[in-house]
Amino acid sequence: MIRKHRISTAVIDWKIIAQLLDNDSALELSEESRKLIVRCREYLDSRLSQRTDSLYGINTGFGSLYNKVISNDDLGLLQKNLVMSHACGVGEKVPDEIVRLMLFLKLQSLSYGNSGVQLATVQRLIDFYNNDILPVVYQYGSLGASGDLAPLAHLSLPLIGMGEVVMNGKTVPSATMLKKFGWDPIDLQSKEGLALLNGTQFMSAYGVHLCLRVFRLSKLADIIGAISLDAFDGRIEPFHELIQQIRPHQGQIRTAARVRWLLNDSELMHREKPHVQDPYSFRCIPQVHGASKDAINYVAYVFQNEINSVTDNPTIFPEEDLIISAGNFHGQPLALAFDNLAIALSELGNISERRTYQLLSGARNLPAFLVANSGLNSGFMIPQYTAASMVSHNKQLCTPSSVDSIESSQGQEDHVSMGANAAVKAYKVMENLERILAIELYNATQALDFRRPAKTSSYLEKFIAGYRKRVSFIENDKVMYEDINETVNYLREVELDDPFLTGELL
Repeated sequence: MIRKHRISTAVIDWKIIAQLLDNDSALELSEESRKLIVRCREYLDSRLSQRTDSLYGINTGFGSLYNKVISNDDLGLLQKNLVMSHACGVGEKVPDEIVRLMLFLKLQSLSYGNSGVQLATVQRLIDFYNNDILPVVYQYGSLGASGDLAPLAHLSLPLIGMGEVVMNGKTVPSATMLKKFGWDPIDLQSKEGLALLNGTQFMSAYGVHLCLRVFRLSKLADIIGAISLDAFDGRIEPFHELIQQIRPHQGQIRTAARVRWLLNDSELMHREKPHVQDPYSFRCIPQVHGASKDAINYVAYVFQNEINSVTDNPTIFPEEDLIISAGNFHGQPLALAFDNLAIALSELGNISERRTYQLLSGARNLPAFLVANSGLNSGFMIPQYTAASMVSHNKQLCTPSSVDSIESSQGQEDHVSMGANAAVKAYKVMENLERILAIELYNATQALDFRRPAKTSSYLEKFIAGYRKRVSFIENDKVMYEDINETVNYLREVELDDPFLTGELL
């Protein structure tokens, strides 16, 4: 059954976003937002007909051309030209799920009635979303400052019958799509091109998508780390509540509590151990995973604020009789958050690969490279190489974008955030982390099987049993990339069904 979501000025939270993504949802505009949009448009039309003052981007040129006055007869053409001339994106296509989020977030931003768009323009974007018509958008072109100009231009081209869309899994010209549905191109009015192109919806869509993926990956990192700890015959004392109380970072406290719960009834964990201390990659899981959790929660806070904001320019306040040109489109808050997120994810991958390395070392009565007949068999030697290559790549990707800026528009746009580049980089770090964690699980379950018949906890045994239905214990060398890919799929699909492991944040 298709769920209805009413776009309004109410706060959008992570639960609502997750529901939109997990279900077949159709959008509709609330009566409140409908009235706000119409009121703002009527105010702008009245203002332009009654006054001759210059309004940036409405009856003037754009960027450094702000002092070029445009006649009232050409205001619509000005906006159409803006959309066409700014559609200069290149590179790989933005994933469909992120384009869908871009559509939703652009609609949400327009729903507050501060942008001056026509109701027909908003409704056409809703039609695109509800019919799964996804404009083709490219990854590169935004400086993350005057809004995500190039990506949002590509998002907007189909409104005027230009560009391409993905429809029923195929890329088709927008003109073909409009003809199929019997729609005329939107005749853009004053200010509309700016309302569509100024905004942070490219960065925000990446941020929202990343947060939802990362909430899960952070929890999986704790689960997989706990499996590795038990497989390595590690100790539970570093996770003791008293240790966390005397250094009360919330992420550290939460991580230690989760690992204690995960291993509560583990036979392996509670047997006597000859070693008194574990390597840092096991002993410091609360501190390292916890620091990443705290960073992720900060990033989630930033993006929840952003998706409940108006980020185009100029901004219209009908009740106050004000049109203000300012800078809500500047992506610096998001650029800093993306860079922070990339580092936090990179560190989760870094410590994961180190646990994998320790499991292969031949220590604590585990066979070298986790295979019984080594020498003839290389065992799990090379999956660790693969993880190490991605850890190194993540370190390279973590060079911050937010400290960079390149002057543009003849000096008018003299400081930019590079938040769009930060978004694309953070996405790649996230994908690498998922694969690194998959490789750790691949190794940890192999190591744990060498501890049999002793068992880990009931929760982890259930988790591993589901995994073993898809990836088997390895006796002798085999082609391993298929197992790694299947492990990634398992991490994406396995239900984390215990109440302790649920929740929006970490």
